[in-house]
Amino acid sequence: MSRQPEGIHAANVTAWLADHVPELSPPLTFTLIAGGRSNLTFRVEDAAGRAWALRRPPIHHVLPTAHDMVREHRLMHALGPAGIPVPRTIGLCIDEDVNERPFFVMEFVEGHILRSAPEAEKAFDEPTRRAVGDHMADTLAALHAVEPASVGLGDLGRHEGYIERQLKRWRGQYEQMQVEGVDHGGLVERVSDELAARIPVQQRTSVVHGDYRMDNVVLSDDGRVRAILDWEICTLGDPLADVGLLMVYWADLSDPMAVLGLSPTTAPGFSTRAQVLERYASVSDLDLSNIGYYAAFGYWKLACILQGVYARYVAGAGAGDQGSVDAFPIQVGHLAQMAADSLEATP
Repeated sequence: MSRQPEGIHAANVTAWLADHVPELSPPLTFTLIAGGRSNLTFRVEDAAGRAWALRRPPIHHVLPTAHDMVREHRLMHALGPAGIPVPRTIGLCIDEDVNERPFFVMEFVEGHILRSAPEAEKAFDEPTRRAVGDHMADTLAALHAVEPASVGLGDLGRHEGYIERQLKRWRGQYEQMQVEGVDHGGLVERVSDELAARIPVQQRTSVVHGDYRMDNVVLSDDGRVRAILDWEICTLGDPLADVGLLMVYWADLSDPMAVLGLSPTTAPGFSTRAQVLERYASVSDLDLSNIGYYAAFGYWKLACILQGVYARYVAGAGAGDQGSVDAFPIQVGHLAQMAADSLEATP
């Protein structure tokens, strides 16, 4: 066996895959894909050069309600036949004797996953970059238009009270993931209280991805969405939460600081944040007049998520991914302040 990174029992997983992929040609190579900050994704390649993707929970510090492989597999398996671009699922393993934790395997979708402006400039010319915003807005609106019960997901979660549940969930996880020496002076809690006092009426119950952004989609050469990835925190709820978070991530070139570094959308040619929102509005019947609130919620939720990621890495859950998280405590505070500022600017 050529390689066995932390988080993979190569012999066991190879035997399991052989039962699900008849054309498998061992030995297999397992490579941790950089960029994942929660559930771990590995590229699995056989001796014939065929590739798949394997998803499993983090190695350590796993929260009781997070990292549900069965749920993530179920979502992709249900949404594919409805026309939503997701990787084709190969199989789900819940036998923890195989790899210590449940995992699932899906097709490896080739394409562009953009995490920075230089990557965007290398992948696409300016007209194609302009098209990406329209395609991402259209794809998100198509997801939100799916009737959950029609694809067997009507029982995925409660239909009402999404923002209230999310506020409770992420605040609880933020409080569980405290790290010694990191203190944000109660700002995250104060913003949570303000968000809870101003929740808009939920217009529709949709499948909400929960983390829809550029580096969670695979783009084709013409800028279309080939696959939406990372369904880890998907549930039923308010679709505008997805739109607000997309606005958070979709940085304009004039922004003082792109979220989590130099956003791909700051490369020349991309649609502006306002243009992406306008495109979504043109293909959806939702009222977007309260989108400022949902952007504030997006900033706040992202602060809570980063706190959890930082705590897991401090506890050693990176499985060999040495991507720097040293700046995360500063970014958590910055995001919480951006949420506060967004709320202040929202009528």
